[in-house]
Amino acid sequence: MRTRSAWCTAPTGAARNASSRAILTPVYPFLGPIPTHGLFVGLGVLAAAVVFVLEARRRGARDERLVFVVMGALVGGAILMRMGTWLQHVDLRENASITEQWLYGNRSILGGLFGAWAGVHVAKRLTGYRLRTGDLFAPAVALGMAVGRVGCLLTEEPGTPTGHGWGITLDAATAHRLHAPAGVPLHPSFVYEIAFHLVAFLLLWFWLRRLDLPPGETFTLYVAGYALFRFLVEFVRGNEVAWEGLTRPQLVLAVTIPLLLARIAWQVGRGVYARAAATPNDRAASPV
Repeated sequence: MRTRSAWCTAPTGAARNASSRAILTPVYPFLGPIPTHGLFVGLGVLAAAVVFVLEARRRGARDERLVFVVMGALVGGAILMRMGTWLQHVDLRENASITEQWLYGNRSILGGLFGAWAGVHVAKRLTGYRLRTGDLFAPAVALGMAVGRVGCLLTEEPGTPTGHGWGITLDAATAHRLHAPAGVPLHPSFVYEIAFHLVAFLLLWFWLRRLDLPPGETFTLYVAGYALFRFLVEFVRGNEVAWEGLTRPQLVLAVTIPLLLARIAWQVGRGVYARAAATPNDRAASPV
């Protein structure tokens, strides 16, 4: 199979013109002795932890069992981030061994998100914690993702070729290492994603979390928005095409997105968002 970037390695006239304006850059697998990707993942987790604590305090969520819920999210996310791309072939013999996948396999953000969600529910079941925690996690995950994706930007193939001047052009050595075209402006797909998560964080932090929504609803809205965005940005990511022009993340999202949208539509039908959009004064003035 080919990646989408392999479909267009020869620069077009527009790409050649844009290449003179694009940013020529290598990748940075290490910042000093520290692995770049791991560093920014760690900073993302730290940023998420700070936001989670601040939001928990604001909402008065002080139950000690929340510590185990967060641990469940971290453990589940770490496991499926590493193992989420293991099962790529129906014939199990064609897949990497569990050890090889853990040590050298691709990391999956979508796998990490699903693992964190599953880890939260397992931890809740084990500790008996019954309250919804999505509103605590939503802004935390959004900011953590924005920070963590900087590590991807600095270490991975940017995306598919683009004729626009904001593309990133790889030098020959870097392009060879990443199996990407050299001298051609490439979509800065991770910049797009960082921008999405920053905007999502700002919307969550300064607007959505202050609305009178049902518990956990902000997380549903954030995940649905990210799922739609990620499905679209995959077209310029350069990931391996798995089936009918779609990548593996897109195939997963093709199943997930309708479920998320159906839930949101159900909430719309119940009038949840119409009530939440009312101002505090409107609600106060409404008849009881």
